[in-house]
Amino acid sequence: MFAYFVRRSPIIQRDALFKTPQCKIAPAVHPSRWRCSATGSTNGPSDDHIQALVQLTVDRFYLPPGHSFQHGTGCNYGPLGTELKKNMLDQWWHSLTRSKEVQVFGINTINTIKERAIDGDGQLKVVNMETLNQEFDLQDLNKDQLIQRLRTLLRNTVSLRTGLLQGALEQYIPSLELVKKKLPFGLAETGSCFQSSDQPGCPAEVTQTSLVWFCSSGTASKWLDHWARQRLQWWRKFAVAPSDFSCSDITDDELGGRASRGIKIVYSFPWGEEPLETLWSRGDTELLQTHGDIRAKLQCRDGRKLVVPHVVSVTGNMDRGVMAYLDNSLQQLKKADGKQKLHQRKVMKLHPVLAPVKVALDMGKGATVELRQISDVLRLEFLEAGISVWPGYLETMATSMEQLNTRYDEMGVLFSMLIGENTLESGLLQVRSRDTTIKETMHISEVKNFLTRYISAADI
Repeated sequence: MFAYFVRRSPIIQRDALFKTPQCKIAPAVHPSRWRCSATGSTNGPSDDHIQALVQLTVDRFYLPPGHSFQHGTGCNYGPLGTELKKNMLDQWWHSLTRSKEVQVFGINTINTIKERAIDGDGQLKVVNMETLNQEFDLQDLNKDQLIQRLRTLLRNTVSLRTGLLQGALEQYIPSLELVKKKLPFGLAETGSCFQSSDQPGCPAEVTQTSLVWFCSSGTASKWLDHWARQRLQWWRKFAVAPSDFSCSDITDDELGGRASRGIKIVYSFPWGEEPLETLWSRGDTELLQTHGDIRAKLQCRDGRKLVVPHVVSVTGNMDRGVMAYLDNSLQQLKKADGKQKLHQRKVMKLHPVLAPVKVALDMGKGATVELRQISDVLRLEFLEAGISVWPGYLETMATSMEQLNTRYDEMGVLFSMLIGENTLESGLLQVRSRDTTIKETMHISEVKNFLTRYISAADI
């Protein structure tokens, strides 16, 4: 079955179917990474950085060829990009739902929505192609009749959700018993949403994160500031250059009457700043509209008072977040070889918690069968402990260790381990660090605990 995606419009035509001081942080300035100008031209190192980033992410299995970093919309991730995004979503989820300070509960809603009074115009609709063709085949209709039938067709079809806010508003009342009708509390969700794109008829799919926080009217501004600080701290926690992440007030023009206050978390890409998360103090209007303006059933306890809560929303674009961390983590370093010649070393220095691959296993010289057996056992031990492994020892093409280390650095692999004759004789293997390039000798019985402790320490 085929479907057309159409944007609802007041007029349907036949050919148309087809102010917070706490967050005033100045953006980072990096002399070594010049920014694109307003006209789109680039200056020196910025252009080189973008080219290196695009090439590396394609060569090292993060993104498919042809992906544009500047769109910040969903794409077909490669194996490492998929794992990076999953790790980011897991960390986002844990940071909210496992907090000891606040009550946040997870929800899950479907990505199609029924017609609602507050939706307004501009919704993305799904129309069955067969049904649409049947309407066009009705030759005895004049233009006005066709328009009326198409209006009815669109009115009776579902809309693709463009955000996660509405699902949380609808689940507010069912959640009241969970918190014994006591404020504040929040509902968190991640999922696909659809937004307008530059390509006509093709909506952009975006992986959104959403926190909808219910609180009293008197504390809404305080909670907006709280979540802005918490979210900025979260983004900076995993960054190589934390100052590339900043937050700023949303201007009155940008608010557009949708909220009383707004804050955005932005990342300084080489071509300019783009928002990763947007926070709004939305008042109680949308919550009341969702539930028929019946205030009595919406009231919660705020101390001794019964109040209709105000809503603070935090909406994130995780696809753009993936691009931000890839850009932030790529380091191009100069190194000297044994002949004192300078070479450029590219390292995808992703945070240990986010890195898609924690360890790569390789074999040195020695008895191939026995070494492979040891590698297989070690790989299974890592996987059982939840440590992702790149099985380099299974490769059939002869590759030097220098070439392998270059590849692993560009993939962002935290450690590479070389299993050789010493492992057979004494249980010792060589462990190389991505970040320091230092090689250490470690007993095979110690490596799993070493990796577990290293990753856990980085997650504090």
